[in-house]
Amino acid sequence: MEELNRLFRLAADHAADYRRSLPGRPVGVPIDQAALTKAFSGPLPAAPSAAEQVLTELVAAAEPGLVASAGPRYFGFVVGGALPAATAADILAAGWDQVAFNAVMSPAAIAAEAAAGDWLKELLGVPASASVGFVTGCQAANTAGLAAARHQVLADAGWDVERRGLLGAPPIRVIAGEERHATIDRSLRLLGLGVDVVEPVSAGPNGAIDLGSLREVLRAGSPGPTIVCLQSGNVNTGACDQLREACELVRRHGGWVHVDGAFGLWAGASPATRHLVDGLELADSWACDGHKWLNLPYDSAFAFCARPDVHAAAMSYTAAYLVGSGGSPVGADLTAESSRRARGFAVWAGLRELGRDGVAALVDRCCALARRFADGLTAAGFEVANEVVLNQVLVGFGDDTRTDQVTAAVQADGTCWAGGTTWRGRRLMRISVSNATTTEADVDRSIATITRLAGRDR
Repeated sequence: MEELNRLFRLAADHAADYRRSLPGRPVGVPIDQAALTKAFSGPLPAAPSAAEQVLTELVAAAEPGLVASAGPRYFGFVVGGALPAATAADILAAGWDQVAFNAVMSPAAIAAEAAAGDWLKELLGVPASASVGFVTGCQAANTAGLAAARHQVLADAGWDVERRGLLGAPPIRVIAGEERHATIDRSLRLLGLGVDVVEPVSAGPNGAIDLGSLREVLRAGSPGPTIVCLQSGNVNTGACDQLREACELVRRHGGWVHVDGAFGLWAGASPATRHLVDGLELADSWACDGHKWLNLPYDSAFAFCARPDVHAAAMSYTAAYLVGSGGSPVGADLTAESSRRARGFAVWAGLRELGRDGVAALVDRCCALARRFADGLTAAGFEVANEVVLNQVLVGFGDDTRTDQVTAAVQADGTCWAGGTTWRGRRLMRISVSNATTTEADVDRSIATITRLAGRDR
């Protein structure tokens, strides 16, 4: 046991040392991928190795290829860092090694999910009666929500899709904004509906759906099973669809509303931004990430459904050997995973660490820092291409080629990291402010670096 204690302490010490290094560490630097792969490669040893030696070798091999995405100046892909308590809880979860299938396999894991799920619904404004599936990311959350939607709209048409499949089923209309996230399309593929089923709705100037276009698309099609995908937090601009008006429109046509709120749903946690998701309680299902704006460890996301029975009907299964299955839906009944890691412990710990006020402050601070980015880069003579409503900033540096050159230079420099995107036919730098440890000084240092690399020293 002393060897195990020493091994676990060594791992925790390495992790803590890495986290302490993040503020001063280069965020991203050019990597020799071949050399990195070589460091991990070689023949599998025939004989066992001491666990402490294995851990030391792992650290040595991985260290050159780590990206400081948990640090305060990483602004790519809407990635947050992991809160201290949530990280520590994840370490415990790995040590406890629980299978969160149901309350028989891990009573504690299911209890943590139940408590954290209630807190999440309260923070976001999702109805308290909704079910919550703890999943890996919004790909899984969107798939679960759309599976529930598929179940219900076909059941309303007299078709049991879980038993009979889609061959011969009534056709389903899927209506979604033209600027929807790509995971919506992949979910439709995985669910057998296909991408061609999508009837696109045009978007307004900042990327939210146009209500007039939604109204026309709804009217133009034949009545029948209908699913409408809305969005809170456009992946480029942060724009949020007008949920109340859109949900009321869809309800009049008898459709199911699914909201992809990967990061934007967190607007509901702050009084300052809650108006952006007004009416979200009128939807039928919602998807939201925890490892983005809530700053939980990867992987963590949530699939909410206003109809727990429908959620379970679409996702659950039973078997004679699965003791405890078939009751009130929990754990694996609400996800596509059976052998589930107990990610609810980290969610519970992160929410307890922040509290309601801390979550609101995190949202407000990131929004303020995004505006600081926009103001600073505008003052430096660059174009901010979107209305900054949440934590997303799009920046142009002239033509597409020049913008890509500046973005690549920023990534190679290591002071900060921002990605590139194409929006409305233009190449732009995309800055996402999601990390709980980012400060005004981090933003100002990043602005100065971007300005210098763009050839316009201040």
